[in-house]
Amino acid sequence: MSGPTVLLDPTAELAPIARALAARPPALDGLTVGLLDISKARGDVFLDRVDELLCGRGVAVRRYRKPTFTRPAPTALAQRIVAECDLVVEGLAD
Repeated sequence: MSGPTVLLDPTAELAPIARALAARPPALDGLTVGLLDISKARGDVFLDRVDELLCGRGVAVRRYRKPTFTRPAPTALAQRIVAECDLVVEGLAD
């Protein structure tokens, strides 16, 4: 048996905050999935494939891109994603 999953915030947190995992929907039917490219090299390649797979299943997809991977998403972008999407896949790559 393994212990609990520990998630760390990569934005220089000094002490990890206990966070519950978000509930996953039982299906993607009727939902909109946001794909967030954090602007790292080849992240778009990964998200292009995720986009292709989701669209092939009839899932609505919206694409977003952070201006830089070195900072959190601007507040306006985060608010737009929350307003337009039911869930998000964030693409990391190098």
